[in-house]
Parts: sequence; C-alpha cells; structure tokens
Amino acid sequence: MNETLELLNKRKSVRVYEERPVPKEVKEEIIKAAMRAPTAGNMMLYSIIDITDQKIKDRLAETCDNQPFIAKAPLVLMFFADYQRNYDYFKLCGVAEDLGISIDEIRTPEAGDLMLACSDALIAAQNSVIAAESLGLGSCYIGDIMENYEVHKELLNLPDFVFPIAMLVFGYPTEQQKERKQPERFDKKFIVFENQYRHLTGDEFDEMLSKIHSIMKENNQGKLEKNYGKVLYTRKYTAEFTKEMNRSVREVLKNWSSKNEQ
Repeated sequence: MNETLELLNKRKSVRVYEERPVPKEVKEEIIKAAMRAPTAGNMMLYSIIDITDQKIKDRLAETCDNQPFIAKAPLVLMFFADYQRNYDYFKLCGVAEDLGISIDEIRTPEAGDLMLACSDALIAAQNSVIAAESLGLGSCYIGDIMENYEVHKELLNLPDFVFPIAMLVFGYPTEQQKERKQPERFDKKFIVFENQYRHLTGDEFDEMLSKIHSIMKENNQGKLEKNYGKVLYTRKYTAEFTKEMNRSVREVLKNWSSKNEQ
C-alpha cells in the first residue's frame, strides 16, 4: 500500500491536541493544498477564514453546540460557500453595460449556485484535512457551524451570498488520540451500487448496523436503547441541533433564492 492510501485509511477525527502551536509554514502548506483542490470551472467558489482571535474561538465553541475543544484548537479554518465574490465582480466589471441591462437586472445567486459553491468549499476542506494528516496534525470537522446562521453572520461579517458550510479544527494529537481505535464504517456492499440506486432490506440494515450495535454494547451504550434506529432518529435526525441547522439553512436559502423572485 502506498503512503497516500495508508494515510487515508488510517485517518480519524481528533478532538484533543497537544499544547503546541501549528508553525506558520505548516499552516501555509495546509492552505496551499486546500487551494489546489478541484473546483467548478476553476471559479474557486469558496473562501477560507483563518480564525486567530481567541475570543472568536471561544464564541464558536459556544455557538457550535458547546464544544470546548474548539476553543483549545491551535488552528481553526472555516470554509465558506462563496458566490458573493463573483456577484460583486459581475456588478463591477461592466457586464451589465455589455449586455444592455441595468445592474439591478444582474441575476443574484440561487439555490443551485449555493450547492455548487458548497461542493467547492467541501472539496477544498478535505484537501486541507489530508495535507494536515500528512504533516502530523489531526483534524475534526465541525458541522455545527451551519447552525446559528444569524450569529455567525454578524460574528464573521458575512454578506448574503456567503455560507459557512464547514469548520475544521487542527492540532497535534495527544498519545491517547493517536492510540484511540478508529470508528467502524459500513461494509462497501451497503454503500456502493452499480449503475442504479438500490433500497436496502430490513435484513440488510440489521447486517449493516451489526458492528455498530457491538460497539455500543462494548461502550455500555447498548443498555440505553436496543433499537439503533430510535437512537439515530432522536439523537441526530430530530435532535434540537438538527432542527436549528435546518432553520438556519432555510434562512440562507431565502437569500439565495427569494431575491430573484422579487
């Protein structure tokens, strides 16, 4: 197995870090790798904010589902779906005059543009994860950054067509984190299909989830709920943080859709 495949197969989320900073040159390599990620039409429909202000880290630790390790991470990078940059350019470059329309008639970004920009941002984010891993740093995605949209918009001075799709925290993992067992993944046969999508049967779901059930029992979590479906439904699908995430995304979509309907 080559080094890249070995790195990909061994990677796991890291939430506890040694108390040492990430050198500037290491951070620059991580950002450089992010910016070499595949991107739609070479438009780079994303922006990255390097969070160096400890007060902002502390606030993000609160707004992102109260996770203190965010504030302790030596490197925090936020990845944004960004169509504001292109929209600003369209208004400044004379395209309205060339097309014989007013600036107000320039189309504002819509939901499809948001999805494309989210893809760009997430691909760049994953490049940074792999680069960091190769340099000895651990990382963890913080999906909760999609919550509390209005708070984050004000905190980070975000315009209408910029959405925080992912936050990554990086640091040098402690020995305990290095030795921590990787979480299990589902078997390939339940995830990868050929040519067409296929619904799973009840028996297949039982087989797919059997490893997770075993791990829950090992961690004494099996006693909490026998039905993993109920655990998944109540703790993830209908949890308060999920409701807030969906509310926030609805607010974002108003900006990325309604302006063209006015």
